[in-house]
Amino acid sequence: MNDLQPAVAVSPQQPVTETRRPAGTTEGTTMLIHEALARSRRQEAEEQARRYRLVRSVAAGRRWAKLARYAEQRARRSAERARAAAC
Repeated sequence: MNDLQPAVAVSPQQPVTETRRPAGTTEGTTMLIHEALARSRRQEAEEQARRYRLVRSVAAGRRWAKLARYAEQRARRSAERARAAAC
């Protein structure tokens, strides 16, 4: 009726060591060099992408401002021509 098995005895020559840590604990965890380099490269790539997006945004703003000035000049010239033709 009882399925329990007796515990296995550990001999004194074999020390019991726990190699696994509980989930979520990172105290004392050392990062391997390739992991540190990969993390550093990822952070640098993210920073470079942020700067690139900012530059693209500024360049797009300048492009739209230039286009708006051109459209305004065209509209003004067209209005002047229309007035000259009406006279």
